[in-house]
Amino acid sequence: MKFLHVSDLHFGKVIHGVSMLENGDQPHWVDQFLALAEEIRPDAVVIAGDVYDRSSPSGEAVSLMSRMLVGLESLGIAVLLVAGNHDSGARLAFASEILARQSIHIAGSVKREMDRVVLRDGFGEVHFWLMPYAFPAAVAQALGDEEIRDYDTAVRRLIAEQEIDTSARNVIIAHQNVTVNGKEMERGGSESAVGGVGQVGHSAFDGFDYAALGHIHAAYKVGRDAVRYAGSPLCYHFDETLRPAKGPILVEMGEKGSDLRMETLHIEPLHAMRIMKGEADALYEQELARGTKGEYLKLIITDKPMTPEISDRFQALAESRGSVLMERVSEFRLISAETETPDGVVVREKLLEELFADFYQQRVGDEPDEKDLELFHHAGELLRNNPFEGGKPEVADERLKNKLLTFLMKQEESVQ
Repeated sequence: MKFLHVSDLHFGKVIHGVSMLENGDQPHWVDQFLALAEEIRPDAVVIAGDVYDRSSPSGEAVSLMSRMLVGLESLGIAVLLVAGNHDSGARLAFASEILARQSIHIAGSVKREMDRVVLRDGFGEVHFWLMPYAFPAAVAQALGDEEIRDYDTAVRRLIAEQEIDTSARNVIIAHQNVTVNGKEMERGGSESAVGGVGQVGHSAFDGFDYAALGHIHAAYKVGRDAVRYAGSPLCYHFDETLRPAKGPILVEMGEKGSDLRMETLHIEPLHAMRIMKGEADALYEQELARGTKGEYLKLIITDKPMTPEISDRFQALAESRGSVLMERVSEFRLISAETETPDGVVVREKLLEELFADFYQQRVGDEPDEKDLELFHHAGELLRNNPFEGGKPEVADERLKNKLLTFLMKQEESVQ
């Protein structure tokens, strides 16, 4: 039995104002994926949630998904798909009974009895269990048990309700934040808000020969080789460029109890995503010599603040090569955080996020938590890297500071 495992397509995704759909990235990926499927001829394609980037996708995003499904159906390849937390289960599962007759199986909402699809090969049956994103409240309602309040319990209870033939081969398709002993392995970057939310222990899937996971945009195993994230098909965040090349996972299953064969099949993106980092002048000369075209770029300057002149210089170079400069960051203030007073005493200047944290503690009376600190760091980055209006940094700085202080005061009011 051969199947391709993909997830987190996020059709309709927009990154820094650039539509991955309208700019051709996602249509290009679909074309390449269909060509790959035609070459490999798998028995099935498994899609582990987050088909769309929004619960109300655009018409263009729906049309792209339709093209993908029609292409797979024309090749005689079964499709097994579950809704993720970004999807509207009801919209995604529209006409699912009719589509199932064409071997396109869609599970949009949690039910007491999971959708199950049985495929066969020379070794017998393979049972595919389709579990859409399991909100505890949805599972509690489906099972009639109000005591279910956390994700781990919800997933385990839902699986326990199923009549699983453990003598056969079983594959579960799930869209959850799966961890090892409560510890997250890594995240892909574009789903950073997932951290700590909705954790499910990997042992919940011990009864399955393979767990096809979605939700995390990095591709990796969780606890054991057969519990695995496919990751997103394209880089949706610059942090994701630091990880191995993305691509569908080809899974080959032999007889029950035999080892699985898993291989990541790389699909070249239409626009490569890349980070440029270094001292401004030297980096510019390096980029001139590099000569690559059609990229999505992030600029990190290490030796001076980001100025309109530096930004415009790299912007013009990117545009001349059909590339898009998406982010501009300076790490200069982070490196040079010490000053010397007239009497020779070295004083360390507090970073902006530290000042915000001090203010928060004064106003709220408690130390900020991890999420608050992430917000403060983001605000500090905005202040450090904001191009100054009319050469007056205090104008931009004051405006952003006021916005953050307003937010903190609202937070204080909500706590009280």
